[in-house]
Amino acid sequence: MSQSCIFILMIVIPFSFLQSATGKECVCNLKNLDPLFPKDELTKVETTTLKCMRSITSERMTDIDRLVLGLQQRLKQLEDNVVELEKENSNLYAAMSLRIVELEFAEIQDLLNKLNRTTNDYHHLDVQAAAQLEDMKDTMVELEKFDKMQVIKKNRENQIKKNLEQCKDELKASSPPPTFSPGRCGLGQMVNVAGPRASSLTPYGTSYPYGAWGRDVKPARGDENKYWLVVLTSSNVYGHYVRQYSTLSTLLLGIGPKDTYISSSNPTTNTIQGSNMVMYGNALYYNCYNAYYVCQFNMTTRAVSTVALPSDTGYNSKFPFAHLGTTYGYTDMDFATDEFGVFVIYATTSNFGNVIITKVETTNPPVFNQTWFTSLHKKTVTNTFMVCGVLYATRYLDKDTEQIFYSYDTKTNKERYDLKINIKKMKTNIEYLNYDPRDHLLYVYSDAYIVTYELVFQ
Repeated sequence: MSQSCIFILMIVIPFSFLQSATGKECVCNLKNLDPLFPKDELTKVETTTLKCMRSITSERMTDIDRLVLGLQQRLKQLEDNVVELEKENSNLYAAMSLRIVELEFAEIQDLLNKLNRTTNDYHHLDVQAAAQLEDMKDTMVELEKFDKMQVIKKNRENQIKKNLEQCKDELKASSPPPTFSPGRCGLGQMVNVAGPRASSLTPYGTSYPYGAWGRDVKPARGDENKYWLVVLTSSNVYGHYVRQYSTLSTLLLGIGPKDTYISSSNPTTNTIQGSNMVMYGNALYYNCYNAYYVCQFNMTTRAVSTVALPSDTGYNSKFPFAHLGTTYGYTDMDFATDEFGVFVIYATTSNFGNVIITKVETTNPPVFNQTWFTSLHKKTVTNTFMVCGVLYATRYLDKDTEQIFYSYDTKTNKERYDLKINIKKMKTNIEYLNYDPRDHLLYVYSDAYIVTYELVFQ
């Protein structure tokens, strides 16, 4: 029988030939003299990389810029307000105006504190990330020594070539319009509502307990500091004009208002019905009088455009906001603004009176886009608002407290009924509530008082 040789190839040389015990076979004995590959070190690098990617995002990197810009705007606004108030009656300036300036100083101080906290957090993050990157760099240098076939080097060269080709293709192609993913604003989870930050009776006093107020979420250049106010002057249900003020101070003092009329009579076709409305892009959005239509009122041209919701949509107090003790009449439609635009919140018979959310495209005339259906019955809710594509709903606890108890994420379609975020009220009822993404404040109309609250994010 002829002898045969069996080669057992392992990893690397050196190797030696030995004769088997029977003398009929040759055995090739290979020994790996290289150290074992440190797979735990590679796993550690991968884990650290994932942590860095989660903690350092493009949204978070703009936080400081956004806070600094907001601080600059508030300081400029305060300076303008002081100059304007000094021109007014000296007695009035000595009392009421100083209180307003004091409130604005307090808000600026809050903004400074937030900026300091964010700066400190980012400094800590920067130091930590630098140390982690240096450690990963040293580890990867050691790991590359195991790459005998220079696979890493070749892959790196190929990736550079691929990136260059991709860059060339992108330069040739036209840039697509920016897109936004609801629920991804870089704000984190909402955990608290602080305040009230500022509060005052409207210039009308206690005459009109139902109304709405706020700022244009997408203002024209030069209108960034303007505030608008609508009171329901007829039966606490109907309104027919919008009052605007140049600053918050002039609103609180009732100085220099500008009224823009939808119609000379009230109520009539296309005038305001109910206290829920928002201003976006120099247009007011609201429930048209005696109809299941959304009205868009252009503040410059005074033209009204309308778009119809489904024919079984509730209006005229069919599906209003309510709680056990009170029904908020003619609040069948609610309007909300957030980082992504305008939404209308309503209920229909076919959806059993449950809340429906529809995105409003702010063209002229407006059109409806995507719609989301929830399991939340509208009459169990006192108010709704949107933040980062997430709907939040409130309920009445007692005369001092309102509670955010529900959320619906339009990105994931996930509903939660277990939120318990309390709002400390100035008055018993909240007739209007809306979020402004420019300053992260809730604007509230509560029994003739105008109030702001600050949303606190994790």
